[in-house]
Amino acid sequence: MRICIYGAGAVGGLMAAWLARAGHQACVVARGAQLEAIRRDGLRVRDRESGAVLVTRIVAHSDPAKLGPQDAVIVTVKAQGLPEVASRIPALLGADTTVVTAMNGVPWWYFDRLPLAKGRRLESLDPEGRLARAMPTERIVGCVIHLAASTPEPGLIVHNMGRKLILGEPGGRNTARTASLVAALSGAGFECVTSPLIEKDFWVKLLGNVSFNPVSALTLSTADRLIGDPLLKAYMVAVMREVLAIGRAVGIDAAIDPEARIDMARALGKFKTSMLQDLEAGKSLEIDGLLTGTLEIARFAGVAAPFTESLLGLIRVRAETTGQHGAERPVAA
Repeated sequence: MRICIYGAGAVGGLMAAWLARAGHQACVVARGAQLEAIRRDGLRVRDRESGAVLVTRIVAHSDPAKLGPQDAVIVTVKAQGLPEVASRIPALLGADTTVVTAMNGVPWWYFDRLPLAKGRRLESLDPEGRLARAMPTERIVGCVIHLAASTPEPGLIVHNMGRKLILGEPGGRNTARTASLVAALSGAGFECVTSPLIEKDFWVKLLGNVSFNPVSALTLSTADRLIGDPLLKAYMVAVMREVLAIGRAVGIDAAIDPEARIDMARALGKFKTSMLQDLEAGKSLEIDGLLTGTLEIARFAGVAAPFTESLLGLIRVRAETTGQHGAERPVAA
């Protein structure tokens, strides 16, 4: 398959390297120091346990127009970078190109095929409908990521643990789009699961994202320390209970106890959340995609969420103080 990974960060870089190793025509849209390093030294992936390094020579451009139409485009940028993606992704799309959203938080298409709120646009995530027009639901396959990776230096991805990817089309209408991607990613070394309702899997992941990510950024702490502190753990459980209630109010029951969700994070050991990594790297923080969108749904559903609201206020002011709240910088051509 011709597969473009839009965003060659930790997760996107890992996907690109493994897909290329499996024989797919993989390419990446990257920028800045990451793009320069990939062109100079190849895309490098180091396995944390074995220390082995996979070096892949892969086509990389900052301008998607130079890559041409693909069979699939896997979007791995964070929510704040999506407006820029929407303006440039058309160059990668042919008549049947699949768009995979491999990202944290609530995707802009979340309500498109949910009966309770079908067609409702999340204004905080897609205020003018640009994302929906550029990447319509008919092309979408959602992807929930359960692995840990990091980028300690430009061009180098460290695969820390996990290989699990959950894939499915909005509303559970899985077609050949999902089947072909599951086959490609499984063949590349990922542990792929086809979901009967990907919206539920996004919500399960959201429980951890909404709580662990901002709290870790506020405290500069790895996940194990957050779990180990009884007061912080209790606060995160309270946030998770609110998010569970919000989901149920719009017809999505994550059907998981907060303690079980914490166990999922505990299994990953001592790791830095993506928001903490972005904070330390001086990047824009993924606040709206995780918290603002969730609270918009809460207001629509009439669910009170005071703990989640306080967490949004805290992390928003923290990010504004260091200039890390806002859109990603545009990719240079």
